[in-house]
Amino acid sequence: MTYIKGRYKKAIFQSEDGYIIGLFKVKDTDDEELEKYINKTMTFTGHFHDLNEIDDYKFYGEIFNHPKYGEQFQVEKYERVKPEEKDAILEFLCSNIFKGIGIGKKKAQAIVDTLGKDTLNIILENPSNLILIPNITEKNANMLHDRLVEYESSYKIIISLSDLGFSTNEAMKIYNCYKENTLQVIEDNIYDIVYSINSITFKRVDYVFLNMHEKKDDMKRIKASIIYVISSLMEMIGHSYFYKEEIAYYLPKVLGFQIEEEVFNSVLEELIIDLKIIKKEDRIYLFESYEAEEFIVKRLNLLKHQKDTVEDNIDKYLKQLEKYMEIDYNKDQENAIKNAYLKQLLIITGGPGTGKTTILKGIIELYKKILKIDINKLHKKVALLAPTGRAAKRMSEVTNFPASTIHRFLKWNKETDRFGIDEYNKSEAEIIIIDEASMIDMFLFYNLLKGIHTNTKIIIVGDYEQLPSVGPGQLLQDFIESKALPIVHLNELYRQKEDSNILTLAYDVRNKKFDPSIFNVGDDLTFIKCPDSKVIEQILLISETYLDESYKDFQVLSPMYKTINGIDNLNMHLQELFNPKTRTKKELIIGEVRYREKDKVIQLTNMPDDNVYNGDIGIITKIETGKEKKIYIDFDGNRVKYTPANFKNFKHAYAISIHKAQGSETDIIIIPLVKSFHKMLYRKLIYTGVTRCKKKLFLIGDIKQLEYAINNEANLHRRTTIKEFLIDGIK
Repeated sequence: MTYIKGRYKKAIFQSEDGYIIGLFKVKDTDDEELEKYINKTMTFTGHFHDLNEIDDYKFYGEIFNHPKYGEQFQVEKYERVKPEEKDAILEFLCSNIFKGIGIGKKKAQAIVDTLGKDTLNIILENPSNLILIPNITEKNANMLHDRLVEYESSYKIIISLSDLGFSTNEAMKIYNCYKENTLQVIEDNIYDIVYSINSITFKRVDYVFLNMHEKKDDMKRIKASIIYVISSLMEMIGHSYFYKEEIAYYLPKVLGFQIEEEVFNSVLEELIIDLKIIKKEDRIYLFESYEAEEFIVKRLNLLKHQKDTVEDNIDKYLKQLEKYMEIDYNKDQENAIKNAYLKQLLIITGGPGTGKTTILKGIIELYKKILKIDINKLHKKVALLAPTGRAAKRMSEVTNFPASTIHRFLKWNKETDRFGIDEYNKSEAEIIIIDEASMIDMFLFYNLLKGIHTNTKIIIVGDYEQLPSVGPGQLLQDFIESKALPIVHLNELYRQKEDSNILTLAYDVRNKKFDPSIFNVGDDLTFIKCPDSKVIEQILLISETYLDESYKDFQVLSPMYKTINGIDNLNMHLQELFNPKTRTKKELIIGEVRYREKDKVIQLTNMPDDNVYNGDIGIITKIETGKEKKIYIDFDGNRVKYTPANFKNFKHAYAISIHKAQGSETDIIIIPLVKSFHKMLYRKLIYTGVTRCKKKLFLIGDIKQLEYAINNEANLHRRTTIKEFLIDGIK
């Protein structure tokens, strides 16, 4: 039996009994035949109780050549490779604590190799002990010693946490949260870490707890598992509350055993006393989700009942605005623009082509005219906000007024997951205008409301028929369906002549109507019928005709990442079409994906310090492939440097998901619709994809899948209490 040592990357397939087919990055092996996989990823199979992506493992087994899938490592047994104390010390010396003192990984390795397990005590005893180590200067030694003295009370705790199984980065976060009380917290209730530090997951803490105690039925673990189940279901499904039976169904999958009903009920009661959950009749909420819904409704009701602004000349100003903008507003648009000035709270909703963009411009110009101030002064009073970077950029372009993401406006700190603008440090903005409001989840809106004054005017704009937020809730839909808040519905098509076939399709989808006769009768809307196996070929044929177009004007959208017609495979083919390999372009392989200069990429996470946000599209301008690998990406003039630590924050964007495209518009769009996407196709997804297109839309594949999607209302209903609170009041 041979072994491979390395790190688990991800599961390709996983059954309920623990059988996994996955990918494993090999660091070492005792088999010459397998040495070709060192520093590369290989496929493995076997049964596993638990695997994580942080620890190193040794897999024992044999190599097997599968007739269809090639070489695989069949695992007979496995073990977690416990870090040696020297490993923990090395990671500690390479952490941010010692940043800026000239001790990189190579020097840190030399120090640990020379001084061994007692490295830190030897340095503390006398910094001159470092001088004999090659390349360590007296300045390095003294700075390292002084920094260690500064952290003398903490490093032993950090090493202890590392020995328990936490990474040094995690250990640092835990220590910074609890300081000298850290080990007491670990002893009393290690699961408190999950509630206090968002970036350390339940699974990670649970793994460490079981290694420490092996007590699966510990009450602290059962409590934390219930909270984890509710949190996970909220993220996956989007509901704000769940029923006891639903939680009880998923709980054994986390605990690893079936809990007795009496114990389950008892733990729920304790969680209510602990203010971790709230139970209303048969509904169970996390404390923070109930608090968020209650707070949102109270604040909106407060705004709704405030007196309207008095402006006797509002109609005169509106006429001046029409003349200045060279436009004749319809009745709905007039109503929306006027009430955006007069009321303290207003919701403006409508489908594509009804003039939501025109209204945003009109609102800004009306404020300028009535208040008689310039853009700079108005910017101090008015904040234009959107959920994503792309939506904020589009909002700014159409209004000629600065706009930002909600996260940036609230000064979100990625490291702490906290907002700098909050109930203790409120924004001075007097008017908040939010676009693409269907994408805002209840927790983000809750934090926005906490960060502004109670008399701050709020104008909410959006189309609730689009995809709901990724996070829990369906705010815009609840606001509109409640009929309890000031709302202007835009019903008249403002762009009826322009893009008429695309708009017709959009409204057909919105109204659950399937009419194939609208395809291929004009240049703007085309459906190409073909089998799944020919879809990529058709996408490439169409794409080839737009090679000279700007990347911004052309986009492929796909509902899924996997399968032959999924985003990952499409990106591989489209990269070779739009940005083929040349001698002059540098390349870098990250994981199993090859990136090259001039590639189109999309940002996957918020990086507020670099002013780049989830969904932003950029171009790779430079790749450095030397010892210190770097990638530079240009996001419309904002050049951001990436190192291996954040390479995972972007991926190719020749094809992207419909979710990622939400909030933006593109001239030419291609959407594949195939049988393998069947489980992911539903009405709001298709509607959102169609409404991203401005000029030419190509649908490719099986037209029956489009009909199925239009009639599929799955994934649409979310259980929330906001609509109920708005109609019946909070009880």
